[in-house]
Amino acid sequence: MTLMRPVTRQLLRIATAGSVDDGKSTLIGRLLHDTDSLPLDHLEAVTDEEGIADLAALSDGLRAEREQGITIDVAYRFFSTESRSYILADTPGHERYTRNMFTGASNAHAAILLVDARAGVLRQTRRHARIAKLLGVKHFVATVNKIDLIAFDQAGFARVAEELQQMAARLGDVDITVIPIAAKHGDNVVRRSERTPWYSGPTLLEYLENIELAAPQAEASRLRLPVQWVSRPTANVRRRYTGRLAAGTLSIGDPVVSLPAGTRSTVAALDTLDDDRATAVAPLSVSIELTDDIDVGRGDVLVSGAEGATLPMLARELDATVCWFSDTPLRGGDRLALKQTTKTVRTTVQELHTRLDPETLDELDSPVELALNDIGTVTLRTSSVVVADNYADNRDSGAFILIDETSNDTVGAGTILEAREVKPGTHPRTDIRWHPSALDRKYRWHATGQPGATIWFTGLPASGKSTIAVAVERALVESGRVAYLLDGDNLRHGLSDDLGFSPGDRTENIRRVGHLTRLLGDAGVVALASLVSPLKSDREIARALNDAAKLPFIEVYVSTSVQECERRDPKGLYARARSGSLKGLTGVDAPYEPPENPDLVLDTTNADIDDLAAQVIALLNERSPRLPGR
Repeated sequence: MTLMRPVTRQLLRIATAGSVDDGKSTLIGRLLHDTDSLPLDHLEAVTDEEGIADLAALSDGLRAEREQGITIDVAYRFFSTESRSYILADTPGHERYTRNMFTGASNAHAAILLVDARAGVLRQTRRHARIAKLLGVKHFVATVNKIDLIAFDQAGFARVAEELQQMAARLGDVDITVIPIAAKHGDNVVRRSERTPWYSGPTLLEYLENIELAAPQAEASRLRLPVQWVSRPTANVRRRYTGRLAAGTLSIGDPVVSLPAGTRSTVAALDTLDDDRATAVAPLSVSIELTDDIDVGRGDVLVSGAEGATLPMLARELDATVCWFSDTPLRGGDRLALKQTTKTVRTTVQELHTRLDPETLDELDSPVELALNDIGTVTLRTSSVVVADNYADNRDSGAFILIDETSNDTVGAGTILEAREVKPGTHPRTDIRWHPSALDRKYRWHATGQPGATIWFTGLPASGKSTIAVAVERALVESGRVAYLLDGDNLRHGLSDDLGFSPGDRTENIRRVGHLTRLLGDAGVVALASLVSPLKSDREIARALNDAAKLPFIEVYVSTSVQECERRDPKGLYARARSGSLKGLTGVDAPYEPPENPDLVLDTTNADIDDLAAQVIALLNERSPRLPGR
């Protein structure tokens, strides 16, 4: 007797989208019912005494949803035909639960947009279509539902179809198929309706059955295997590395590289759920063994080690589209945990760039915050390297979630537009080399009688940084010690006159000033840097440059409150920012991260500047004392 091998069907993931009461849950119930995918007990549970099934109840699983008659959570339903299996995400239509649409569409191949034939395209229809487009959904089908309630009128259908085509054109690069249906009665869902003789296109199921599917980037050179688990079954067996392929293929004998470390090895053994499979393709889960005992852990990513392989970016800065899930708005400077593939790192919101207007689908520039269900583009800076691709290239390694580190709640989800490596001033130069001074530093300092150091003043605009720095400079010079003030405004007239105030330009400005303080300190000068320098990560660059040169570095946080700074406002910056004529002012609509462990904290509110300057000089003399006899 020959046993028949089970048929392997292609899997199509679908997300439904639309406004409240457009009939998404009813449509899903109809698909389940007409494809004979319902267990009898489920069908009996929603069938009334007259034998009529409440199809929407098959999908609306939460008690609150049934009581309110709306979908709240994302309900996943499964059905199949002879040629294909389906996972269908029933996403909420209510505007308050837009974030659930973002979740439901994140791994969908196709989106079904439902539109009530009587109401036409609504605000939430446009919002959901935009989300699906942002999430890389390739196939769009619009179902004009409740066509029976307009008596199967062809003109009424044509009117709504025109609205949908206009919306598709507004979204850009979207090809949309429009189908008239009556989900409650089954017209044009699985079977063709005789009540729409004027319609000659496919039924909904025919459209879904004919969508072409392919494994994500099914080439060995594009391998992405995020490691989820490392195990060693027995003492005599090599370590096993387990995870789900995000892209590419994997076979025994393939060379691989572990990122971010860059160590290399070769696949010695490969296991999948299919014992007869010699090559694994995305998105299969695999367990592999390597020929070498290299250091690989959870969060690392195995990529192809072949020549000409397509490699991801080892990124520290991400431009991304984010959907915000929390009642507490997202603002510049916020710190969160970012989980991408199997790795979790800390991240800081560097800048909010745009916010999507759900009515017009326009991008509104420079928002102050992203509120619940808002979608916008942001720049994130991570605490350590993430192995990332752009979302357009890879929907797994190009996506992430944001987590509140206090509550552990998922507060946002995002897709990567651009991943960048950011290592200002730390990358090695191979074309030139550093030439140490012919004069030993100790000799120079003893000859001049003065050791060098850097004092870095940071704080909000108008906090009094430069005022204290000027007083310190004067006192040091009058005492016979060489000091020089590097004022932020002055530096932007020359050294940094080519830079603006974007996060990247701010970082570059501080990198330049950090190098300058290092050179001055090495020469025996006390370099006083007075800059807003709002981000901790940027200030750490300046500290690292001086630490690497073994030069004293003193961080002085001028903690004057924003209310006091705004009251002073000597340059009128706060007034301009409040009026809207100046964007990106630190303390108003751009973030400031107070130092966590500054060397000295000063507040200039009602303070004597000479007393504050004396505190700075006392700390300088402690960290970098004057040489004996001078």
